[in-house]
Amino acid sequence: MVKSYLKFEPSKSFGLVATSTSNLVWTSAAKDKSSTGAGHAVVAANEEVLVWDVKKGELLSRWRDDNCRAQVTAIAQSRTDPDLFAVGYDDGSIRLWDSKIATAVVSFNGHKSAITVLAFDKTGVRLASGAKDTDVIVWDLIAEVGQYKLRGHKDQVTGLRFVEPEAHLQTEDGDDLAMVVDSEPADGFLLTTGKDALIKLWDLSSRHCIETHVAQTNGECWALGVSPDSSGCITAGNDGEMKVWALDIAALSESAQKVDLSQTVKFLRDRGTLHRQSKERAVEVTFHPRRDYFAVHGIEKSVEIWRMRTETEVKKTLARKRRRRREKLAATKGKKAADGDLDIEDGKDEADDVNDAEISDVFAQHVIVRTTGRVRSVDWAMSQGKKDLKLLVGGTNNLIELYTVVGRDKLKTKADAPDYNRALAVDLPGHRTDIRSLAVSSDDKMLASAANGSLKIWNIRTQTCIRTFECGYALCCAFLPGDKVVVVGTKEGELQLYDVASATLLESVNAHEGSAIWALQVHPDGKSVVSGGADKTAKFWEFRIVQEQVLGTTRTTPRLKLVQSRILKVSDDILSLRFSPDSKLLAVALLDSTVKVFFTDSLKLYLNLYGHKLPVLSMDISYDSKLVVTSSADKNIRIWGLDFGDCHKALFGHQDSILQVAFVPHNSDGNGHHFFSASKDRTIKYWDADKFEQIQRIDGHHGEIWALAVSHHGRFLVSASHDKSIRVWEETDEQIFLEEEREKEIEELYENTLTTSLENDPDAEDADREVGAASKQTVETLMAGERIAEALTLGMEDLNTMQEWEAAKVSNPHLAPPQRHTIFVALGNISAEVYVMNVLQRIKASALHDALLVLPFASVPMLFTFLNLFALRSLNIPLTCRILFFMLKTHHRQIVASRTMRAMLDGIRANIRAALKRQKDEMGFNIAALRVVGLQLQDMSVKEYVDDKWDADVEAANASALRKRAFVHVS
Repeated sequence: MVKSYLKFEPSKSFGLVATSTSNLVWTSAAKDKSSTGAGHAVVAANEEVLVWDVKKGELLSRWRDDNCRAQVTAIAQSRTDPDLFAVGYDDGSIRLWDSKIATAVVSFNGHKSAITVLAFDKTGVRLASGAKDTDVIVWDLIAEVGQYKLRGHKDQVTGLRFVEPEAHLQTEDGDDLAMVVDSEPADGFLLTTGKDALIKLWDLSSRHCIETHVAQTNGECWALGVSPDSSGCITAGNDGEMKVWALDIAALSESAQKVDLSQTVKFLRDRGTLHRQSKERAVEVTFHPRRDYFAVHGIEKSVEIWRMRTETEVKKTLARKRRRRREKLAATKGKKAADGDLDIEDGKDEADDVNDAEISDVFAQHVIVRTTGRVRSVDWAMSQGKKDLKLLVGGTNNLIELYTVVGRDKLKTKADAPDYNRALAVDLPGHRTDIRSLAVSSDDKMLASAANGSLKIWNIRTQTCIRTFECGYALCCAFLPGDKVVVVGTKEGELQLYDVASATLLESVNAHEGSAIWALQVHPDGKSVVSGGADKTAKFWEFRIVQEQVLGTTRTTPRLKLVQSRILKVSDDILSLRFSPDSKLLAVALLDSTVKVFFTDSLKLYLNLYGHKLPVLSMDISYDSKLVVTSSADKNIRIWGLDFGDCHKALFGHQDSILQVAFVPHNSDGNGHHFFSASKDRTIKYWDADKFEQIQRIDGHHGEIWALAVSHHGRFLVSASHDKSIRVWEETDEQIFLEEEREKEIEELYENTLTTSLENDPDAEDADREVGAASKQTVETLMAGERIAEALTLGMEDLNTMQEWEAAKVSNPHLAPPQRHTIFVALGNISAEVYVMNVLQRIKASALHDALLVLPFASVPMLFTFLNLFALRSLNIPLTCRILFFMLKTHHRQIVASRTMRAMLDGIRANIRAALKRQKDEMGFNIAALRVVGLQLQDMSVKEYVDDKWDADVEAANASALRKRAFVHVS
């Protein structure tokens, strides 16, 4: 009989505030009772997106696609619909999420590698994406397709922004302004930067690059920030260098109307270079949407906020410089010579303009915000009615902070330095550093996680943090019997006892005199604990309740103390130790790659286990005390018998060092011989120690897995990783068979190699062009193509059968209908063309083109036969036209060369035109009816009134718009 096992599936993930793989986005809170004034932070959390209430520190929403395991690498919010977010992933896919329902509404696949930057256009109907594969793709969000791919950068795209000039203003008779609105809105322009140090301006109407500049002189361009009015931008790279560019919006707007452009026109103009205080490479440049500030930061623990001076300030600076020049001239050349030169200088100064001022006179550093950890991303937070600047900062240390910065207008005197303070932070739901140890309480309700600097106690069911303690660099931890006290071993050699109920440190013992405590375990009887460290000793500690006198009184209070009872000296550092569940033996793993087994009572050596080539990092003893399993840095797992110390089996377990192994207390057989292993290769594996077989491979973590803990009833395990997440994996009722698991792994491998081979074989003609098709073959598109081919074959067979029956029915009217395929019968005797249309409609719009590319040319005549029937019966004309035009474009040469296909196209053209004419007439009738209804409503309206002040208000608004200073004044 084939043995079956129960499958472990992911159930919970917590301990994560924000990962450093992506930027963060601040969004205003919805207007409801539960919302707070600080807004929400939308952040990446490995493969999920989390929405945090910044003020309360509460998790409001979790966006996760079960089919996606790739990490989030970019987030962007739509400017027109605040509930719509675009999220880019590590595998090159993009998903559009509706934040209200936390659901992915559209998914795109076009890039070969991780998305680096996303940007919506002004109208919210287009999305541009840049990736590490150096391509830029523009997506149509209405049709849900990729429009085209722009190639030009030689390294990853680091910045992306739509530049859409407004309908320009023209003067009439030189006094008033009139709005000239174009009859057809242009596609606009796209500004991109890459790691190849280039900044490019693309014309999206003609789909080509119209201007290229070297953005950074010292190697790479890592960030792009565009001013809110799109009149200028700043690029940033290595060594703290920032370059300011002026963008001629008026010329761009005019060029959109012209067909032929002269080569002399330059829309981007270099205005100069600014230098940050830090010399680290920049990561992000973010302009404030409403005020004249921008934030720039690298990978250091600070954010620099720069201010753009007003026109008056710039003029004062220029005047001060002129005055200094005159004074210098007067001092060096004497009074008469100075008077003569002064006239020349005055004439020159009058010609000076704000636009020609040095860029260092226009921009000034406002303040440097020092943060708790290294900064990964920042975003400006908008506040209602307050003049203070608010900056949301996401760190690399699993932390979100909100800083309040005093603006220039709030300073009492010019000499005052701007101040800032950390107003809010989301830090409790996670550790700042990697978790090194996990421990589950005896009732499986609480979890202790220990890291460098902190110990946290979690409620496993609700995933909330109950307690947080400050501790040293924790390497191991364990719950004491009763689950009220946690013991922690630190890198400094201290054993620390924490009381969970009162949230206090009970005692700290310098157990190993400065040497790291790598392992500790509570004795099975619960009366003592053993600790092993780098000082080559294992020390046994007993729990004692000691009556301590309360200071200033005669009363005493009971207190838990650790008292050393015995010591075991060994030949090398102890990396791991384990009691056997029957408490007779103690196994100790040493740095010399051996495992020594001692009798617990006499501490005499019982067994020596040799075999590993590198040190044993972890081990565990089965619950019947018959097997010991060891894992090592040599990537091997060894299973030993505790009766004779013989090695039952050596398994090549993982692709990297195996950091943890743990037996499951009671499996379905009841002998407890199943165990888990966790490795630096980011996987957990489930093994059968009797059959020496891998049962299941568990993927999910995005970093090396440092800690593993199995529940006492064996129904779930908990793992903690370098990706800062704590994940719970629960045993399900689903059975798995080893042969099926092997087949699944082989299928996954085949699918990955298949899609990779398709990606690496681009169309030869398309490879060298600046613009290409935004397509990418995935397993989904391949399967969709197979479904179309299958539907076409079935449909053609059915069409031929029905035609033969119709022909035979002429001579024999009482002929019974033929036996059709069971699929058509099951679907209610539908016709072949309806069946094919249903198959085509079920394919996602974003995957349709790639699915049609899978079809061989031999299937095209069959497809065109059905397209003709669709047109004849007016079945989903938009989809019919889309498929027809795409197939004509793809197979144009072959179709033109075929006589039969040309005859078929004539029929399709006639039927399509007839169907489109019917739709056009219907739409015209409906539009006319709507106009009539509109006129009737207008006649029925209560009163038409005219605001006498309206003209005056419009004139005042236009005048103030002219007076408003814009970025263009420095260009």
